[in-house]
Amino acid sequence: MADHTKIEWTDATWNIITGCSVVSPGCTNCYAMRLAGTRLRNIPSRVGLTRDSKAGPVWNGEIRFNEEWLDQPLRWRRPRMIFVCAHGDLFAEGVTDAMLDKVFAVMALAPQHTFQVLTKRPERMRDYMGRSLGRIADTIIRFRRDRGDADMVLVPLAHITPGHAWWPLPNVWLGVSVEDQKRADERIPVLLDTPAAVRWISAEPLLGPVDLTSIDTGSGWVDSLQSYIRYPMPSDGHFRNEPIDWPHLDWIVAGGESGPGARPMHPEWARSIRDQCAAAGVPFLFKQWGGWLHESHDANGEWDWSDAEDRGILHYWRDDPEMGTTSMPLPKKATGRLLDGVTHDAFPQVRP
Repeated sequence: MADHTKIEWTDATWNIITGCSVVSPGCTNCYAMRLAGTRLRNIPSRVGLTRDSKAGPVWNGEIRFNEEWLDQPLRWRRPRMIFVCAHGDLFAEGVTDAMLDKVFAVMALAPQHTFQVLTKRPERMRDYMGRSLGRIADTIIRFRRDRGDADMVLVPLAHITPGHAWWPLPNVWLGVSVEDQKRADERIPVLLDTPAAVRWISAEPLLGPVDLTSIDTGSGWVDSLQSYIRYPMPSDGHFRNEPIDWPHLDWIVAGGESGPGARPMHPEWARSIRDQCAAAGVPFLFKQWGGWLHESHDANGEWDWSDAEDRGILHYWRDDPEMGTTSMPLPKKATGRLLDGVTHDAFPQVRP
């Protein structure tokens, strides 16, 4: 856990759960998995969470509930954006409902903070969010009693029901990782079916093009970025767009992969998501290019591309009928965050 972090879209991390398992291509070069099996392998919160393989450390499916850090957000008075489980998945298979109840109780008791949750297991998240309300209220009461809080208000918490003003928690943003179209098609409809004050996605590492505007939710034609549904006009049979209160995506983060073995991100993938967000009026944050610099990004000709070609380290995208397009492996600091010369740092506007 850290009160400060280099992650561009948050202020702090709260690693109440550590450990995970590999579930999709985005997990292959997971930085948390690599650290848990190398530099942090002897730290109590990471011991025994990975196994060695020819490709390096791999999550073994074990998780650890670091209960000694449970009340950390309550001790942070200054409001922060807090990334929950930067080194794990809050809804991983080994995380019990009782653990989740304690985590959500703390988030409820720390309304000064914004908690950013990201998962690759949206079904578990949806299931939990739809049936846990009463247990969380009971956990809040027990937690406050144990802490000796003198200003407890027990009655309102004892009779809450779904749809109550404090549920879903207004300071908890629920999101899913989406690295390609397959994962977008699988995970976004489940996220849209999950009670949440803010729904968001992290398209990082972005491993392929993603069209967010036509996700099949199973409930008819719905634009997942805009809150619209199509209705037929009874008089002429044409369709019209009616703005309604429909579950939609409130925030999109995108970025390339960094670290050892990073896979390159085509610039058109990032541009497409940026343009989709602009058309829909959805906040967009471009986190990073990652471990590869695209030739179109080297506007000042700072890097010696001929030398890189001689050394055989370039990646050629064979999608151009004439010559393709090229990326060069470089450290994350060198590739930066500019997308066509612009820093995209938008966040959703939420109610107080």
